[in-house]
Amino acid sequence: MKWVEANIVVIFWSVIFGEIIGYVGKSLEQMPYQPLQLGITMAVVAVIAVNGIALLGRSDKKSAKN
Repeated sequence: MKWVEANIVVIFWSVIFGEIIGYVGKSLEQMPYQPLQLGITMAVVAVIAVNGIALLGRSDKKSAKN
């Protein structure tokens, strides 16, 4: 259950920060702003990154015990 809650928090904050950074970046580049696409992309990238880092860290802990 802790894993699910952690991923929900990651998704929430990645969407918020992705929207802010995307809005500023799109304004600077004079491109159209697409909030739904930005939010989904940032959520997927953040979940993959956070879980990938956790998996890499977990394998190091197991090998250190042996």
